[in-house]
Amino acid sequence: MQINLSGHHVEITPALKSYVETKLTRLERHNDRITNVAVILGVEKLRQKAESTVRISGREIYAYAESQDLYAAIDLLADKLDRQLIREKEKQKDHKHHH
Repeated sequence: MQINLSGHHVEITPALKSYVETKLTRLERHNDRITNVAVILGVEKLRQKAESTVRISGREIYAYAESQDLYAAIDLLADKLDRQLIREKEKQKDHKHHH
């Protein structure tokens, strides 16, 4: 799983990069076919923003989060992606049972 991290008015420090990688690597628990995760961190006025597109074998999952703290925004983003991947997994399970 490849993680591409970029910043919009945000300096991507090694600590920030490491935090994002730690948080998003856990997504692989739900889906081992994730090929790429693109993350954009940004600041707009006083809001810290984090958004991500996760590519899973031909499909994409998108999530967006904002907070007053960038690390909190990353946490929220990781949780949203986590939930979306769990839902995706449930849908696939249901789909298999209906055939």
